[in-house]
Amino acid sequence: MTRTPSHKWVFAARFRRGTFGWKSALPIQRLKEAQAEIRQIARADPVLAADGAVALLEKLSPALEHVDSSSGAMGTAVNRAIDTLVPVIAGVDVSAPVRTRWLERLFDALQDDQMPYIEQLGDRWGDLCASPAIASAWADRLLPFIVQVMGAEGSGGHFAGTTACLSALNAAGRHEELLVLVNGARLNWWGYRQYGVDALIALGRSAEALRYAEASRGLNAPAAAIARKGEAILLLSGMMDEAYRRYAIEANQGATHLATFRAIAKKYPDRSPDSILRDLVTSSPGAEGKWFAAAKDAGLLDLAASLAMRGPTDPRTLTRAARDFAQRKPEFAVACGTAALHWMAAGFGYEITGSDVLDAYGALADAALATGMERDQLNRRLRDQFAATPGHSFVATVLAHHWAA
Repeated sequence: MTRTPSHKWVFAARFRRGTFGWKSALPIQRLKEAQAEIRQIARADPVLAADGAVALLEKLSPALEHVDSSSGAMGTAVNRAIDTLVPVIAGVDVSAPVRTRWLERLFDALQDDQMPYIEQLGDRWGDLCASPAIASAWADRLLPFIVQVMGAEGSGGHFAGTTACLSALNAAGRHEELLVLVNGARLNWWGYRQYGVDALIALGRSAEALRYAEASRGLNAPAAAIARKGEAILLLSGMMDEAYRRYAIEANQGATHLATFRAIAKKYPDRSPDSILRDLVTSSPGAEGKWFAAAKDAGLLDLAASLAMRGPTDPRTLTRAARDFAQRKPEFAVACGTAALHWMAAGFGYEITGSDVLDAYGALADAALATGMERDQLNRRLRDQFAATPGHSFVATVLAHHWAA
């Protein structure tokens, strides 16, 4: 019988019930430190590290019960921690009794997850079981409850073990049984049907899995999640072009436009950055300027300069680009500095001040000098530009003393 040795974890004292207040910065920091502690132990003792991972997951929700989660930062940090900790627990070779004890502790934590913070753990239950036999035992244990919740004659409501059961059914290889359960559910809900897609993939019925995923679209259905599943099916089938055409943009939306571009470029290395960016720009009419940073990051400076004037672009981002490229690519820097002043004058940018205007003008002047343009010539060009601006121009007022000569 495998035994987990006792160990005094530093994180244990930091994650007592209700230990954190309203602000999320400290608990996020402590969560990162706890993961680092577990990773360090895992190098020498994977079993102990796995036991520590279970202990941390047990402590999360009680410790975080008072933390403000409205911004999503805390939830994102916990989900990332789950993604880190589940492989630590699932990947270690331990006896069935040890794994059973871990699963019992985690299931109790899942049931007591009031906020909730660790509900994503249910999606990974099949991984945590680590064997078809254990997964099948858990499926049998939970099935009577989820039939009452999600079955055609069920009462509805919420049961924290629903996704754990569906995940366990797939991990146990009971795919047809899962499909019957999901297809007979009271609700055509993606939270259930995503497991049906996985079951069809496991059965080698990829085309049917794709149709099944698409049939899940509807009011309140998570379009991006469905697109990611569809994209994954096509990529797994080697259908790169169709995956890109149908799903790449919808499936890879990041927190920023630059993150979206990078995600697609990484997933589709055979496509040129230029073609990807042009497709992204076409997909978001009226927001062309939002792709400026992505074009600059890809080294497509001509496209970036064009985008900077085609739609509103953050003036401070443009100023930084003008400053960074003033000596290396002065013509591009001039375009960025000019665009920065243009969008400031048009009222774009968050709490723009006179200092921001002067920063943009300074970067523009340095770039113009590097191209051989005289300061007087630059000032005349700017005067002409802002003379055409209707009404009072804040930018023109700030720069007026530079144009006096």
